[in-house]
Amino acid sequence: MTIALLEALTFGLGRLVDAASQAGHRLCLLTSDRSIYAHELRRLRPDRLDVLDVDTGDVSACETALRRIPDLAGIISSTDTWALPGAELAARLGLPGPDIDTVRTLRDKGAVRALLHRRGLSRATAIPTAPTLAEAERVATAIGFPLVLKDSAGTSSRAVWLIRDEHELGRAVREAQQTTLNGHLIAEPFFAGPVYSAETLTWQGRTRLLGVLSRQLSPEPLRREEAASFPVAFPPDERAALERWITRVLAAAGYRQGFAHTEFVLTTQGPEVVEINGRIGGALVGEALCRSLDTNVYTAMISMALGEHPTLLDDHLGSGPAVAFVLIYAPRPGTLTGWSGLDRLSTLPGNPEWFPTSTPGDRFEHLSDQRGCTGIVLTEGPTAELAMHRALSAAGGITPVIHPAPAQLPATAAVP
Repeated sequence: MTIALLEALTFGLGRLVDAASQAGHRLCLLTSDRSIYAHELRRLRPDRLDVLDVDTGDVSACETALRRIPDLAGIISSTDTWALPGAELAARLGLPGPDIDTVRTLRDKGAVRALLHRRGLSRATAIPTAPTLAEAERVATAIGFPLVLKDSAGTSSRAVWLIRDEHELGRAVREAQQTTLNGHLIAEPFFAGPVYSAETLTWQGRTRLLGVLSRQLSPEPLRREEAASFPVAFPPDERAALERWITRVLAAAGYRQGFAHTEFVLTTQGPEVVEINGRIGGALVGEALCRSLDTNVYTAMISMALGEHPTLLDDHLGSGPAVAFVLIYAPRPGTLTGWSGLDRLSTLPGNPEWFPTSTPGDRFEHLSDQRGCTGIVLTEGPTAELAMHRALSAAGGITPVIHPAPAQLPATAAVP
């Protein structure tokens, strides 16, 4: 049987192909742009994966392509952008899939915040607003500083503004006016504290916490993701409390099946959801889960696409190494010509591996969110803390080479 994949996250395609093959099925990727998966496709034999080039932004075109697959048994949509089209296509074709209304709710961060607030799971609600100074001042009066303006359907840290005073409010409004949003603009309080993500699996309303991922962000006011490690070693009672909490959160959101990657802030008054993503985590989160839990977690994705109980919900999980990864950003706008320092990775502890997210010749203009990422370095260790130390050490020696190079200092300039 064939399982269709409506686009995918940048990494994890190889793991997913292995999972499908192990279950006796074949995977078929529908994509508008093969270059997104260049790293994964280079590592896969061409005969292991079918690829259909189709405009995945056109649901009707996707439906036509899917109906031409004679033994289609399931559809996987593992990204935020294609979550709702994937659910709609599954319903049209009579295949197993998530509840469309639930997917629609999760794709609206404002709706999620309001829902959790009504259920007593968030201290505040979100306020819809518009990119005008008058509207921004209205919500600032209602919420108070600091606050966050963001795209209700944003991804990859795009269109998110942390605002701490009137000056930053005006600047955010001006930037929002020049930004194309996937949804609409919302405002909510800024919850202070370290940021984590709960990596979970849910089937028929039952949720299992697979572990908690740490998330290191850039200094304020930017909220760019810089690094992550897994699994965070919470004391047993705190971990149990987090599992009970995330189970309540997902149930309140109506989430009954699938992986979820729920970002939250651990405040002085308890956890506060940042957003719920109805998918496995992006970047190298899936790889971190596979290594640390010593199993291919993508087998659960295959099972659920077929409407079957995922054994990962009950399996005894292995004890592989802890994992950490650091995102390497372009230092300035320009064209990438390569990286220096990659040849040193084999000499460093933690078995560092390089996962490029771009190729030489790519142009970088947006550096304040994940669009500025050129690649990711991943390391292992006996604990998440030690894995992170190794990842930071490895990342410190990698430099994206950007053309044009910065102008030379004048000969008379003093260099401190």
